[in-house]
Amino acid sequence: MPDDQLSLTFAALADPTRRAILARLAAGEATVNELAEPFDMSLQAVSKHLKVLERAGLISRGRDAQWRPCRLETAPLETASEWIDRYRERWTDRFDRLDEEIRKLRRTQEEHDHG
Repeated sequence: MPDDQLSLTFAALADPTRRAILARLAAGEATVNELAEPFDMSLQAVSKHLKVLERAGLISRGRDAQWRPCRLETAPLETASEWIDRYRERWTDRFDRLDEEIRKLRRTQEEHDHG
């Protein structure tokens, strides 16, 4: 598995269970048991998902005696969003230019057909 931050973030987000866990944590801290509740999988399987999220820096775990709440960490999500936005601007610009070229070709074709 790659170890650069962006790759870790996208790899963690690739799994629907991990995305659901992050969505739950967006509402506030939760224990592993609370996070596992809606899933039809073992506590061990949920813990593995949490380790992936923690390695990617998307969650952190508290150290409050027996209660170790998980919390969402947004910095990696913000970095991924900035990366996507940067490329979205490029793609949008390219599509706009392509649309303009298509319009020009259509006008030329219409002039040719009617002229």
